[in-house]
Amino acid sequence: MRVFSRKIISLCSLLLCLETGSLMVQAQEVDSSRDAYGNRTQEIIQMGLMTNYPDGQFHPERVLSRAQLATILVKTFGLDQRIPGQENNLRVSDVPNDHWAFDNIQLVLQNRILHMDEQGRFFPDQPVTRAAGFATFAQAYGVLSLSDAEISRILSSYPDSDRIPGWARRAIASAIFEELVNIDSANNRLNPDQLMTRGDMVYALSQYLAKQENPGTIPTIPLE
Repeated sequence: MRVFSRKIISLCSLLLCLETGSLMVQAQEVDSSRDAYGNRTQEIIQMGLMTNYPDGQFHPERVLSRAQLATILVKTFGLDQRIPGQENNLRVSDVPNDHWAFDNIQLVLQNRILHMDEQGRFFPDQPVTRAAGFATFAQAYGVLSLSDAEISRILSSYPDSDRIPGWARRAIASAIFEELVNIDSANNRLNPDQLMTRGDMVYALSQYLAKQENPGTIPTIPLE
């Protein structure tokens, strides 16, 4: 009986050790994932493409405004270098000269990356949807060479692609093709009408920067 009891105790101890080891591995995996995300964010901050809030936190869950998007695009793609010569400032009724993003908004307008409405309003504080944010990123990147057949093939893989505005379909398909879009892996959805977060932009920037470090030829999608 004592031998049997000792065996039971030994078996329980072994199971406890295995379970503890498993939990430690899981914890290490979680920590590693968090470190990787933090490092990408820190790199983007160090490059001056995005900044922390005054409280010193990045707040990846907060949404992007059109003014913030304009600023990120100018810094990332050097839009100030694309304008030949000095163009006159455009009159934007809701962006006065002393607005913090005035120069960057002028640049995205002059580059025809973002636009005003018919009344000359830019809506600098308006939140950006994921569709608008990723589409504009792809447009500024200059990767809009997919054919209509390729666009249809790419977007057909996502059940909510019908919620992408018509004007953004080519650009969104291009962004997906370039792996700039973080997909909802739980249900394979693009969530195009959800608001774009700072974390979403970190993902796009990280993918873009990785491509600059390791450029390569992306194969054409095979057509049936």
